[in-house]
Amino acid sequence: MNVYFISGLGADSRIFKNVQLPPHCRPVYLDWIKPNPEESLTHYACRLSEGINTTQPFALIGLSLGGMLAVEMAKLHRPKHIILISSIACSNCLPKYYRFGGFIGLHKIVPIQLFKQVSYLKRFFTGETNADKRLIKSMIRNCDASFIRWGMNAVLGWKNKEVPQNLVHIHGSADFMLPQIFAKPTHLIASGGHLMVLTHAAQINAVLKEVL
Repeated sequence: MNVYFISGLGADSRIFKNVQLPPHCRPVYLDWIKPNPEESLTHYACRLSEGINTTQPFALIGLSLGGMLAVEMAKLHRPKHIILISSIACSNCLPKYYRFGGFIGLHKIVPIQLFKQVSYLKRFFTGETNADKRLIKSMIRNCDASFIRWGMNAVLGWKNKEVPQNLVHIHGSADFMLPQIFAKPTHLIASGGHLMVLTHAAQINAVLKEVL
């Protein structure tokens, strides 16, 4: 079975380097495509899903923004499994302070370079290995600023209220980007942060083995 991975905003397929699938599963990484101006999350997910072979059973694994896209893809193509990591399943789970920031247009005026610098500085206080910190910085540095701007705008404009029935949602108890109290996960990883896909891969892999 093909398992399609969708990374988070500012990341690429390297973020899943510690994820291990059961032997019968084949990982396929959906690379980002260029968004159209003002394109919605729903429409972008439709275009990105063109990389999925829907003629056979498949699963989706989405990280952060990738999880939201996976939810939209699931409404179109009905995967056998849909697994979210450090994400949310519906727009109502997005913290209200993000909504407020979007309402006043904060995400449109704050320089993207500032977001990148904050992400760099956070690495001094997070639990990744030095190698993983370098990897994260590399991904952030290489990510196109216009794509980050689009992603923030698309998330704040997301209106989904439909939660897939076959959803598995893995979240960290120490995720301050998308706090688990709002996310309502099915599986909670103790002390896992937003990038627990790097730091708590063993626990995530155990869930994947059980589910897949």
